[in-house]
Amino acid sequence: MNRSMKMPRTRAGFALACLCAASFLPAAGNADARTLAEVKSLGAISMCANRDALPYASNKPETPGFQIEIGRAIAEGLGVPLNIEWILPRRRANVVNCDMLLDSINDPVVHGDRLRLSHPYQKSGLALGLGRDAEAISDFKELKKDQKIGAMVSSVANMVLLKAGKTTSPYAFQSDLVEDLAKGELYGAAVSMATMSYYILQHPASGLRLVNAFDSEPQLTWEVSVGLRKSDQALVDAVNEVLDRMLADGSLTRIYAKYGVEHRRPQ
Repeated sequence: MNRSMKMPRTRAGFALACLCAASFLPAAGNADARTLAEVKSLGAISMCANRDALPYASNKPETPGFQIEIGRAIAEGLGVPLNIEWILPRRRANVVNCDMLLDSINDPVVHGDRLRLSHPYQKSGLALGLGRDAEAISDFKELKKDQKIGAMVSSVANMVLLKAGKTTSPYAFQSDLVEDLAKGELYGAAVSMATMSYYILQHPASGLRLVNAFDSEPQLTWEVSVGLRKSDQALVDAVNEVLDRMLADGSLTRIYAKYGVEHRRPQ
């Protein structure tokens, strides 16, 4: 069996996880609410993150990841330090009782009463990575049937591509998918926008390109917000004020640019 077939992904795990170990659906929590007054009283706000999930987050001081940098900016805007709780998977946020979960899907239905959501700050989702010799396209529907596209096995992207009559090659690990694209074994790859962007930044000689080719497919694009675990509205409002300033002064765009990621402002 091809090793790319070892670990199937579910539809929810693919569409809502942003294709990286930094993002899992949060589990229902029973911890007490953390209000703005409590954050101020404690003198810190905490966020949960994965210590090894660049470009999202890492425990490396020189490259902390955009989630950590955004989290620090939010904490600074609130006038308190940021405490980071390193967790994997994301559902352990309930165990460590952290306050913030960045890159939370901006859909209250998904989270129920587990999270309050800030204003969305980034349009995320899947992108199409193209090999060095691939033709220029703007939408995945322009792909030809014989052009093999790597996609996560049992994923929404794989189903969408197959339904559109495209040729896919299923993978269990996104890292394998990107490596095979770079080696020329694939014509293209359906991968997370951030992961593909960061690879291109790190490997400028690879000749790989990123196209936001799935914008026409709502299942494969989404907006992300700061998830605040059982917070009060006052804390949500305070975080929104910080995010609005960062959107206005370009801080968010500059943070993403450090990791080669385009800041796509939500509509």
